[in-house]
Amino acid sequence: MAVVIDGKQIAASYRETLKERVDALRARGIVPKLKVILIGDDPASHSYVRGKERAAADIGIDSQVIRFDDTISEREVLELIDSMNADDELHGILVQFPLPKHIDENRVIMRISADKDVDGFHPTNVGKMMLGLETLLPCTPHGILHLVKTQTDLVGKHVVVVGRSQIVGKPVGMLFLNESATVTYCHSKTDDLGAMTRQADILIVAVGRAGLVTADMVKPGALVIDVGVNRVDGRLVGDVDFAGVRDVASAITPVPGGVGPMTITMLMHNTVEVASRG
Repeated sequence: MAVVIDGKQIAASYRETLKERVDALRARGIVPKLKVILIGDDPASHSYVRGKERAAADIGIDSQVIRFDDTISEREVLELIDSMNADDELHGILVQFPLPKHIDENRVIMRISADKDVDGFHPTNVGKMMLGLETLLPCTPHGILHLVKTQTDLVGKHVVVVGRSQIVGKPVGMLFLNESATVTYCHSKTDDLGAMTRQADILIVAVGRAGLVTADMVKPGALVIDVGVNRVDGRLVGDVDFAGVRDVASAITPVPGGVGPMTITMLMHNTVEVASRG
């Protein structure tokens, strides 16, 4: 039976290191500061932002959430970002997605200064990541990389990524490629998905379909990272059939309590990184 990778414990350990870095910054008179723009009343978004607020307070980051109803115009959002970009004492800017349909997410991403883009979504940061240069990495892929490194070496491993989103699928494959893994991408148009996933030493599933990956689709001894968060019958489940796959894999992340805590932790990491530059 697989080891269950405790994302909460691993995240808590990493945050202790971040606390030490923040203490050192504060001793030099530098207070890491993060501002979050939250638009609308989506319950999931509000829940995610509360988690980010708690993590920031725990580490010692000064965070502020600026809330708007969903009637705010795109122009007003962009002007607010401009003012944040100009604030030399502000280290991180985060706009919580999804946004109302009348606000273009790509325009918002590109308006945030790449130097304050603690989500790691700006094209400049994505380009640097692809080149293997030091940059602010996207939080969920970075968190996944850290989780996997606690379990195994990556060199030469076959990593199969199911999903090709801009936020998780595409960048996580690139991060693992930079670590000298062999990476295969799968998606909704892939023929015989199971034939591909059964080749994986490390299987990363991020598509948002509950129970998509079943035990017969996993190579015995594989390490399985479940990024999906789906609500089924009032409870949260992943994209992987946890009960079945646990009997086949060597290690697996649970949902919740696997990838999620590391995503928030890497947001804090990026904020501390920006503060450390100054």
